[in-house]
Amino acid sequence: MNLKTCITLALAAAGLSHAAIAATADDGWSGHLRYRHEAVDDAAFARDANADTLRLRLGYRQTLGSAFSAGLEFEGIAALDDRFNSTANGETSYPVVADPASLEVNQAWLRWQGTKGGATLGRQRLLLDNQRFIGNVGWRQNEQTYDALVTDFSPRDGLVLRYAWLDRVHRVFSDEALDPLARERRLDAHLANASWRTSVGTVVAYGYWLEDKDVASASTRTLGLRWTGSRELAATTLGWTLEVAKQRDHADNPLRVDAGYFLVEPSATALGLTWKLGWEQLGGNGSTAFQTPLATLHAFNGWADKFLVTPANGLDDHYASVSGKFGSGRLQDKLGWTVAWHDFNADRGGADYGREWDASLSFPLPGGFAGLLKVADYRSDGFARDTRKIWLQVERSWP
Repeated sequence: MNLKTCITLALAAAGLSHAAIAATADDGWSGHLRYRHEAVDDAAFARDANADTLRLRLGYRQTLGSAFSAGLEFEGIAALDDRFNSTANGETSYPVVADPASLEVNQAWLRWQGTKGGATLGRQRLLLDNQRFIGNVGWRQNEQTYDALVTDFSPRDGLVLRYAWLDRVHRVFSDEALDPLARERRLDAHLANASWRTSVGTVVAYGYWLEDKDVASASTRTLGLRWTGSRELAATTLGWTLEVAKQRDHADNPLRVDAGYFLVEPSATALGLTWKLGWEQLGGNGSTAFQTPLATLHAFNGWADKFLVTPANGLDDHYASVSGKFGSGRLQDKLGWTVAWHDFNADRGGADYGREWDASLSFPLPGGFAGLLKVADYRSDGFARDTRKIWLQVERSWP
């Protein structure tokens, strides 16, 4: 998909009225336009990457009778230059920015909805809990979607049971990736997730049996528990997330996997600020480590993306963050900011993996557009190389 075509489609979408985009709140057309500049200074490369990409997503949803509905969505990404390694353009002298130019069917699904549950069959996005294990990698321009059967059932108020069978994952590197395994993976995955909302928070029990038919060493079984909640204390809201999981080898995995995971994340919100402390540990024994290949990985362990694959000795991530909003007049509380710090170490042996600062600023723009400025600064202590990233993004959704 060339730049001229993508811009033409984008302008056409931008000119559509709200009424033309969607006949109702649910049925009709939808669209999303996003431009992003991503700059990467990685000490492992002599050249810096500078990627300017434009994504247009167009979808249509239609109700079919009283219980069925169907959806179709296309996604096109145009690259304005080749000063980065998209994993599809062969520019390996630059750092990777995994936003290759492509044109794909992003979603194509049929759904049945009953009074207490439903089922969706086809290519679809799938997000479970905080996306630490199963997500759509929404940060990248090309979304991760699944060919799957996904069911949900709510036998009583506050209790939701989910089951999904995954046949294939379409990865963010797109169908244009030079490595066929980066394009998609054939799966036989069974996901079970039970969420129970109680007076003391929400408890989630899950079991994920992932068989990767293309990379047998990625086949694992993961069982876990997650507890989240919050409490009001005077003018402060206290929150918590506690999670523990165990991962073992599964199906025809030739490796012996036996790794643990835990997360402790208390938070406090007061005077317009939200403070968080966290300790996330992904276990490793020097040969194999706890992995989450279907996660929205950019959301975890720093925005510089140095730990997309857990090192063999595992990973300890101690972090802290603070976020809030500001602005006055027409911009009252419409400017959002976050600052975060990470200290990385090996789970086994305690080796120093470096530190990272992250910061972001979100802001509204005229015409219903939204802007985002984001930076990541990773400083290595022998693991990987120093890396700095800067993003500038403008986007809008219709309706």
